[in-house]
Amino acid sequence: MRIIAGEHRGRLLKTPDGMGTRPMLDRVREAVFSAIGERVVDARVLDLFAGTGSLGLEALSRGALEALMVERDRRVLDLLRRNVEDLALEDRATLLQGDALEKRNWGEKGAQYDLVFFDSPYPMLDIGKTRHAILSALETLVSERLARKGLVVFHAPKEKIQEVEFSEAVVSTLREYGTNAIFFLERK
Repeated sequence: MRIIAGEHRGRLLKTPDGMGTRPMLDRVREAVFSAIGERVVDARVLDLFAGTGSLGLEALSRGALEALMVERDRRVLDLLRRNVEDLALEDRATLLQGDALEKRNWGEKGAQYDLVFFDSPYPMLDIGKTRHAILSALETLVSERLARKGLVVFHAPKEKIQEVEFSEAVVSTLREYGTNAIFFLERK
């Protein structure tokens, strides 16, 4: 896992052993950032389910102003902290241990973001309580936490989520990369 472009291009990120954390593949991340384009420059970023930081740190490398990165797993958060320190981004990256689905972990009340990365663990998207919580969180992020021209980037397995599942208040654009679905969500 590496930073693809920007100030820290080519720098390697530490990742945990095993399959518990599933960072977005480099080629998919590259496609996502190509689609985002210049929106990343000077952006305030919220990286939910941050993992090792591949999305938030990529955004910072490409010129985002700051990133709040939320990760629940203490072991993974420790690796994320080391990645931030290795890149000397402590002044622009804020790390928070907590549940990414809880609004209280999305920064100060009323905080707004230009980019929100939402890359939840795939099993959470199975039918049930967590699936509903994810769809609800996405709707709340779009309606309450996006800056005027903000964008939520939601990563899911291809065909696991259908665009019709999003609220009518959400504009959704789907791009597929292999087995990955990336939804770009905006306010209507």
